Amino acid sequence: MSIEKVREYLKQFNRENDIIELDQSSATVQLAAEALGVEPERIAKTLSFKTSDSAILVVAAGDARIDNKKFKSTFQLKAKMLSPEEVIEFTGHAIGGVCPFAITDPDVKIYLDDSLKRFNTVYPACGSGNSAIKLTLPELETLSRASGWVDVTKIPE
Repeated sequence: MSIEKVREYLKQFNRENDIIELDQSSATVQLAAEALGVEPERIAKTLSFKTSDSAILVVAAGDARIDNKKFKSTFQLKAKMLSPEEVIEFTGHAIGGVCPFAITDPDVKIYLDDSLKRFNTVYPACGSGNSAIKLTLPELETLSRASGWVDVTKIPE
């Protein structure tokens, strides 16, 4: 089970007991926000994109949308989402629980989007459709082993 893989991964940071397991689904930004009692934009969603031979994960604020022009300029490729099967293959997590922790494919690069910088704490999933963890941005950066920060989204006005 993916959440157990994440729990095992988080042990190296002594954060395995900080996973929040919810009684209801948190598989979408809206459901996660309702379940956690926070604003939807504070949900740190993990978006997965194809590269020529692997994938890129972008962790962004819940209200952010990919800006195709910024994405292409940053990564020199078109923003093409992974299929549900590819998401599992590359990340080890199913849609609804995709997170930047315990990623299956070591070639997958993880980036944090600037849209998150509006918040002191955010809530990424932890490998299942009913889990999350509250993290500061420095904690998210460390725990995800992010390759860096990018600006590839737009926020609705």
